[in-house]
Amino acid sequence: MAEPARDPIADLRRIAFLLERSLESSYRVKAFRTAAAALAALPPSDVALLARTQELRQVKGIGERTATVVEESVAGQVPGYLTELEARTAEPLAPGGEALRAALRGDLHTHSDWSDGGSPIDEMAATAASLGHEYTVLTDHSPRLTVARGLTEARLLRQLEVVADVNAALAAEPVPGTTAGGFQLLTGIEVDIHDDGRLDQTDQLLRRLDVVVASVHSELRMPSGPMTRRMIAAIANPHTDVLGHCTGRYVMERSFGGGLSSQTRSGKTRPPSSFDAKAVFAACAEHGVAVEINSRPERLDPPRALLRLAVEAGCLFAIDTDAHAPGQLDWQPIGCARAQECGVPAERIVNTWPLDDLLIWTEDHSHRPA
Repeated sequence: MAEPARDPIADLRRIAFLLERSLESSYRVKAFRTAAAALAALPPSDVALLARTQELRQVKGIGERTATVVEESVAGQVPGYLTELEARTAEPLAPGGEALRAALRGDLHTHSDWSDGGSPIDEMAATAASLGHEYTVLTDHSPRLTVARGLTEARLLRQLEVVADVNAALAAEPVPGTTAGGFQLLTGIEVDIHDDGRLDQTDQLLRRLDVVVASVHSELRMPSGPMTRRMIAAIANPHTDVLGHCTGRYVMERSFGGGLSSQTRSGKTRPPSSFDAKAVFAACAEHGVAVEINSRPERLDPPRALLRLAVEAGCLFAIDTDAHAPGQLDWQPIGCARAQECGVPAERIVNTWPLDDLLIWTEDHSHRPA
């Protein structure tokens, strides 16, 4: 007797998730996400018929490997490629940090296809919820970063409406396995820090957002003095909540689309920016701005020596993925391992806090200069 059919769309998405998580090229990932989208547009009965008659390859967006996955899934078998990936990715991404990962409630730095991410907002939110997050912040890029399709004021205003719609949809139909209190997608931005320390969005709009991550993306080779003044000016801005990937370094190759591969945009690595770390971290501690522990494997920012310096300075921290795809949302263990190694106290990691406490912190700028 035939095995009961599996969900081929879920199997395709799981494969894409595991490929993203294990740093495979965005080209390979796209094949599985494209196939999942193609099947989602068809009635399930049509998918089953096409699989059983081996006609899937005639459907636009379905290739040989993805068709094989669907045929096995429809037949009730765990697809062989999925089994292979599950075995290959069974080991933890990094040793240590398990207690910190268990304490995390959310992620304060993620991207969607509204800027340089690869997936829609609702898919990023649903994946974050399925990983057990209570909240996740959508932080697409700001206008000046045109290479990353940074959001103009008008596009960001529209995105706020989309986030509200996604939250309403998730409230109406929660993702299985989410926390009892539900999941909340928070509004945010990764705002560019201009050369003079100004933030690349209007005060009125920044005021409306739940979380603002401020990052340097340009003039990374600026001399230490001007770079230090630039960063401190951004930290002192009352809208800044998190200082993103503070050194801007790359420790391994990176590719278009947020993944990693041998085809890089501008070289294999990038050295860290030069700045007075003691002064910058003292400013973060003074203004209540969290130092991001960026979990992206090609960033690992800040370096361990600076992370220990930030701990000594009394800084708050945020362990974030900077995810540009759903599978990358599972990269937090990398940051947690580094945080444990460098002695970061769990109570000073802001995304271990309950949502209400997190929002009180981001809204309370009374101790910061206007």
